[in-house]
Amino acid sequence: MEESVRAQIEIQLSHLDGLIRRGRQIQERLRTGASNPAAMAETRAWQEHCGTTINQLSGGSKAHWLARSFSNAFLMRSADGRAAEGVPADEIVKRLLDVLGQAVASLSGMSGSSPLGAPSESQAASSDAGIRRRFEFVHNPKLRPVVEQAYADSRRALEQKEYDVALRTSCGVLEALVTDALEHKGLQGLASADVPAGEISDWSFETRLGVAEKAGLIRGGCARLPAIARTYRDNSHGGESDLRGTVSENDARRTGQVLNVVIRDLDPGR
Repeated sequence: MEESVRAQIEIQLSHLDGLIRRGRQIQERLRTGASNPAAMAETRAWQEHCGTTINQLSGGSKAHWLARSFSNAFLMRSADGRAAEGVPADEIVKRLLDVLGQAVASLSGMSGSSPLGAPSESQAASSDAGIRRRFEFVHNPKLRPVVEQAYADSRRALEQKEYDVALRTSCGVLEALVTDALEHKGLQGLASADVPAGEISDWSFETRLGVAEKAGLIRGGCARLPAIARTYRDNSHGGESDLRGTVSENDARRTGQVLNVVIRDLDPGR
């Protein structure tokens, strides 16, 4: 990496660190006096500084993953997944701290002068453990905390080199997200995708992925899914897995990467 690029990254990291420290201080003040006018004014000023920084890091593109994450931090989802008003100030600060942490993780892993890319699996695993991906785009509100926890578990398993667990958990999240999108669309809405007979819950994992792609719910990212991931359900019996020792690190990482691609496809904020 050229020294000039390295220096720019270090400057940005230092600036982000300052924003994060200030944000945590604001978070504490809001917890003890959320209605304090001075605290609210400080919060708004900090949010503006965060917005300016995120805009710079994303190259001014509102379609950039970091810019979308920043915008989504201000949204609250209703039970049907639509945007609603009224996110508490301290919750917005918490979400923005998450976004800043993701920017730090991505910048820390950069090796050149290319635009800030989406966080890789290794960067995400080494980032702040408190940073969690939210799944507010999921239509079934009861499913959101389940997939959020499972997603975090898959990343933790990958970090701990439990590759069979990481792959199975990532596949489970992938199947749950695609099934949620299919069920929200409904069999009638999927008619043009040449759906098979039976209920969606009866379809195989492979069939659900194929129909979701034909229906335009997801794009072609699942083509990179390893063969062992496509049959992950066939290798589980009574809660026990037959995959232990047969899943490579590459298999687990590719599955996690495919999951992240599908998440971006399904996220309405893209």
